[in-house]
Amino acid sequence: MGLAALCVAGAAHAQPAPSRACAGPSHRGFDFWVGTWDVYLPDGSKAGENVIEAIAGGCALLENWTGAKGFDGKSLNVFDAKDERWHQFWVDASGTRLELVGSAGPGTMALASTTQRITWTANADGSVRQYWESWDDKTKAWVAMFDGVRATPVTRISPPAPARPPPRPPSCSRSA
Repeated sequence: MGLAALCVAGAAHAQPAPSRACAGPSHRGFDFWVGTWDVYLPDGSKAGENVIEAIAGGCALLENWTGAKGFDGKSLNVFDAKDERWHQFWVDASGTRLELVGSAGPGTMALASTTQRITWTANADGSVRQYWESWDDKTKAWVAMFDGVRATPVTRISPPAPARPPPRPPSCSRSA
């Protein structure tokens, strides 16, 4: 599973200020994932590209994944204040869909269902590791499905900034 966003390499882009409904720290728990990332497997080969962007006034994150061989998918990620949990809905080009639920901690996100579990961890070097496991009914054990590192982002998108008043328009006074 991967993520992608349209950005110019090397440029920093600020996201719009989050809406008041989503400005609290619980809604910001997955902001470490926002950006345009090259994703690598443990052997150093490129797995794909991921673009993660804040949408809907900062109330959700949209993931756009493009695998190195062209496979693609998307996820919608949102913190639900009613149940105080994060929710992810993933769909990909094979028709696979996942619905995961979980929580964030400092620099971490853990989402799971009865048969899938995925963790994201922000690393000290600015990269993010994603580790995905599936439950195997035959062996009655969790099996690694994907272990990828989002290298230092191609473009780091700043998390939504607090709302500020708009700048004042220039004065239109005339000199006589």
